[in-house]
Amino acid sequence: MPTVCRPDALSVLPLSRARGAIRRLLPTLLALLCTALLAGWSAARAQTAPSGAPVVAGAAVAGDHRIERGRYLARAANCIACHTARGGAPLAGGLVIDTPVGRVYSTNITPDRDTGIGAYSFDEFDRAVRRGVARHGKRLYPVMPYPSYARMDDRDVEALYLYLRAEVEPVRRTAPDADMRWPFGMRWLMRVWNWLFLDSEPVRPDPAQSAAWNRGAYLVQAVGHCGACHTPRGLLFAEKGLDERSRHFLSGARVAGWSATNLTGDTVTGLGAWSRADIAEYLRTGRNAHATSFGPMSEVISASTQYLHAEDLEAIATYLKSLPGARGETEAFRYDPGAAQRLREGRFDSSGARLYAQYCMPCHGADGKGFARVFPPLAGNATVVDPNPASLVNLLLDGAVTARVETAATDYHMPGYGWTLNDQELADILGFIRTSWGNGAEAVDPRMVARRRAETGRALVAPDQR
Repeated sequence: MPTVCRPDALSVLPLSRARGAIRRLLPTLLALLCTALLAGWSAARAQTAPSGAPVVAGAAVAGDHRIERGRYLARAANCIACHTARGGAPLAGGLVIDTPVGRVYSTNITPDRDTGIGAYSFDEFDRAVRRGVARHGKRLYPVMPYPSYARMDDRDVEALYLYLRAEVEPVRRTAPDADMRWPFGMRWLMRVWNWLFLDSEPVRPDPAQSAAWNRGAYLVQAVGHCGACHTPRGLLFAEKGLDERSRHFLSGARVAGWSATNLTGDTVTGLGAWSRADIAEYLRTGRNAHATSFGPMSEVISASTQYLHAEDLEAIATYLKSLPGARGETEAFRYDPGAAQRLREGRFDSSGARLYAQYCMPCHGADGKGFARVFPPLAGNATVVDPNPASLVNLLLDGAVTARVETAATDYHMPGYGWTLNDQELADILGFIRTSWGNGAEAVDPRMVARRRAETGRALVAPDQR
């Protein structure tokens, strides 16, 4: 156990319990952070490479199996999604990432020596990936999911390094500086954030579980960093859980204006109704009998999960299906045909029903069951009944496109209606969808639609200008 300087009240506690105690002292946290800095908490830990880190002896040669492994891991970790600006060179950084406390720009991870990682030694690369400390000591923000990568296997980090150095085209591009609100622009605070929240313990195999379960746990928790989006965060933006031991882990969260869905075993809002084959199919193709991808998840599937080996998709599905429901849902969805009957009879007893018939019913049907693997069902859809309707609001405002995958001849586009329907009308449609066919979710407040419209700049076009 490392030696750290800490107040007398915590001096007799083990390090793990001290961290938990500090987390509970949130009202006095800022004072503790300053004290921690002056006392030099975790300075030695931040400077030390993870134990057991491999030493890379020279450059990789053509045909080195580690390069191919690194290529696969780069896709599994979806490095290209965050490190490629729109219209920019792959992995050259510059992507704008808005956070609740300011704006961050992704870094250049091509092997350019001046602006990328070309001058990084392996130890420096490893420290950035798993400790959040870039070359020359610059602290990274956890928008880079190093808290997940901290749990990666040494050899996988080595393979990723060799691939980026040997196979990626160097591009000269410097990312703009982050623009953060006070006090978050003071990167030295990340020293103590890491001390409080960074768990560098590798994902350890559970001998009580199968090989597939253990592989899935590693891919979900570390390489795939699923928790970075699907696990809620606390006051200081740390994930509330890192693995299945926490009831918060993968229970759903709001990220960049979207609702990342619940991936636990809840029967209605989670994956309880999905089989392992359903999960693997969705990650490979972006569609299955229950749902069709849209928004950020389409990008993840297009750039990352469609390329995973079949056995890895099965492993992820095995692990996810083992997670108990975070919301305590045990009863399966029960379909109610009442709304379908009224629509078929032309009984539009609400504004939402009339608008649904006009804009949505041609694809999703009066019964809300859609057309599997093309137009997703709305009845019993976990995203539709999610307590947070943020993703649905985005969908109706801006439309969406399914994942572009090699297994499908084409992708499918859903049009957005933010240009022609006002906030109340959009809320009415969503309210109808969320309360029909047995969905039983709450209606949507038009003020939520208005806020998101303002954030995205989706203007309502006047009728005489359409």
